[in-house]
Amino acid sequence: MRLKVAFYPDGNGSIRPNKHAVQGFIYNMLRGTEYGERHSEAKFKFFTFSDFFIDRSGRPTLIVSSPDKDFINALHSSLKDRVSVHLGTEELIIAELKKFKLPPRKHFQTGSPVVIYKNSRENEYFKLHAHRDLHFFLNRLKENAEKKYNAFYGEDFHLDGPIFDRMIPKLRKNGKLDVYVRVVKWGRAFPVIGSHWELLEKDRIRAEERRFYEFIMEAGLGEKNSLGFGFLNPIRR
Repeated sequence: MRLKVAFYPDGNGSIRPNKHAVQGFIYNMLRGTEYGERHSEAKFKFFTFSDFFIDRSGRPTLIVSSPDKDFINALHSSLKDRVSVHLGTEELIIAELKKFKLPPRKHFQTGSPVVIYKNSRENEYFKLHAHRDLHFFLNRLKENAEKKYNAFYGEDFHLDGPIFDRMIPKLRKNGKLDVYVRVVKWGRAFPVIGSHWELLEKDRIRAEERRFYEFIMEAGLGEKNSLGFGFLNPIRR
């Protein structure tokens, strides 16, 4: 399930808050709900959010997604009567709030960078440009997705075959594949490295796999989902 939050543009016509500020905004809106302690729980958070984008009405917009519809309902209930909210030091006026659901498809596109660790103990991120190992990338994506899915549903599901059969990366203007996102947390800045994808395609999704792909579409792909990484959009082709 998804929640669209559109804001009236500021004087510059755009909003670019730090991802940690957006995460903090979401957790703050969940205070007093059954998800009020989600931020401190030592487990998967089961939500993600998109990068900010400009919607058809020219408004800076954010989409939060989760496989847990009650999570989205709690967030919506907390926001529905508010005129404005704070994201970090910015006060933003809400223009639109809308819950919706999308069906999973065979084709996806990223709405925020996908992040995978090459070596988590050394805080080393996988870099497409440097490591050039798509097999490692796909295997790690699959393992991570299965682990989250099984934790959410209490199952022992294992996907038969690769998680995607065709992948087209989105090149940056400088021709490089990797995206460096500067995240500021408690006054300290650190980079998170990921990649954007024009297309992530699965040739055939079997009936027993449909819920798995719906799950990753809403929970996010890869790691650091609750910090706004790995957001997926289903697309038509």
